Amino acid sequence: MHLSKFTDYALRVCLYLGAHQDRLVPISEIAEAHKLSQSNLMKVVNQLVNGGFVQSTRGRSGGVALARSAADIRVGDVVRYMEGETRLVDCASCILLGACGLVAGLKEAKVAFYDALDRYSLADGILSHPRTLPILQGAAEGANRRLESPRRIRTR
Repeated sequence: MHLSKFTDYALRVCLYLGAHQDRLVPISEIAEAHKLSQSNLMKVVNQLVNGGFVQSTRGRSGGVALARSAADIRVGDVVRYMEGETRLVDCASCILLGACGLVAGLKEAKVAFYDALDRYSLADGILSHPRTLPILQGAAEGANRRLESPRRIRTR
């Protein structure tokens, strides 16, 4: 199974927000911390808001936050929502369409894949490795320092 970059970024956003559940986080901070395009992350965040995983507050002191606690959001639910109803293979152009013996096995594999992801919450993703939370929290401090530092104008 291969996940799209869109889903990859969605998981990164959710993990980051899970590590910062005590505050609203600007999308620019997440983009800076993960070295990702802010415009791409805005699209990802909008999708996560539409799916009910993230809530957004507009305005000067706005930002995004998880809609529920990280312990209550299953990784499988996020991936399933972001990936949509994708098939493992494109059967539409195959000469075996309607007569393939692999269809049942591929469906079973997809179900098993999501069953495995459903056993993990975002909190598991944050807390199951001792370095994850400090890295995500440290990334915020670094991103905030870079965002707040004055830009130097070069003069000749």
